[in-house]
Amino acid sequence: MRRTGPAAATLAAALLLAGCEALEESGSPTEDGGAAQVSDGRAVSPLDNPDGTDPGLAPLTGETDRAGGRGLIETVKTKGRGPRTGYDRDEFGYAWKDTADGVPLARNGCDTRNDLLQRDGQELRFRSGSDCVVVAMTLADPYTAKTIEWRKAKAAEVQIDHVVPLSYSWQMGSSRWSVAKREQLANDPLNLIPVDGGANSSKSDSGPAAWLPPSKPIRCAYAVRFAQVAVKYEMPVTTADKEMMLRQCGG
Repeated sequence: MRRTGPAAATLAAALLLAGCEALEESGSPTEDGGAAQVSDGRAVSPLDNPDGTDPGLAPLTGETDRAGGRGLIETVKTKGRGPRTGYDRDEFGYAWKDTADGVPLARNGCDTRNDLLQRDGQELRFRSGSDCVVVAMTLADPYTAKTIEWRKAKAAEVQIDHVVPLSYSWQMGSSRWSVAKREQLANDPLNLIPVDGGANSSKSDSGPAAWLPPSKPIRCAYAVRFAQVAVKYEMPVTTADKEMMLRQCGG
């Protein structure tokens, strides 16, 4: 039982991630994981998905697209990373809020996490009597290039990654934003991707200089998505993060 028609078209929002924000920053980006990219045939390039409502994250393979990615990354401003003092997940509203203003799929009667599972998952199964709560699906995880047969009984196997972690944003200036803008970032489908739980936990609140997806073919697309979020929210990144992002796309 999968949503079809207008309901499906209006589906794709924000998700779950406290794990990505609570741990300490990891070390250098992992260099293993060069396996061929798994795709369900639906994943969309970040350059063709500026609002994040289309499914997945497809690699940027051609030089034209990679050059376009570098051009976007070049526009991101830089500054030093500030202290984490005062950060709390609650500063960004309660998790997976359906009523965050200014984001696609808000107020559709389904929370952000389930919107995103529906956006990116295939072979969806819903809780009995619900067309919102996903209890099983197949996910082509862009970060690890694995296909995950997910069941809600083992919910942590798939987590919703905030591409720009909320704690990172706090240290880069969101501590001074309005609550409404922070809620928007936390629930914006542009900043949310369902991924392998272990990869998400290892990321913690790292920027690209400290963590990149294990699957090398997706790293340029990941860097571009990180830049898209930073540009949309007028948020700087560190110099080291920007340099690493450019490197992933051949810069």
